[in-house]
Amino acid sequence: MEALEKAKKIVDAMYNNDPMSQWLGIERLQDAPGKSVLRMTVRKEMMNGFSIAHGGIAYSLADSALAFAANAHGIQSVSIETSISHVFPVKEGDVLSTEVNEMNLTRSTALYSVTVKNQDGRAVAHFKGTVFRTGKEWNV
Repeated sequence: MEALEKAKKIVDAMYNNDPMSQWLGIERLQDAPGKSVLRMTVRKEMMNGFSIAHGGIAYSLADSALAFAANAHGIQSVSIETSISHVFPVKEGDVLSTEVNEMNLTRSTALYSVTVKNQDGRAVAHFKGTVFRTGKEWNV
């Protein structure tokens, strides 16, 4: 099976069993080994008391992108360390998307950076994540 076809099948399996990504309303625009382009619209129930999106919203979007990008290589991978910097406020109605950069890939770990951007292309958050690659292959 071709790498891109397998990546899509893996991410299909993950997304179909991921109520959080579904609740966020994530649309998958690109699935590929080490890459995940996602898009979602920020809804009223995602706002906090400052009338900006709760920090967990951009974090959750970036975390899903990390998981999809890492697992699309065909090896089951789980995050072991993540961090995020929020650099611009997110408002209700904003359309957020992800840009994933695979910075390092070894047999047992991988390092990613994920930029979350709004509909104007402005970075709203910078996320960094390390995954542990379990060695178990995805059977899809």
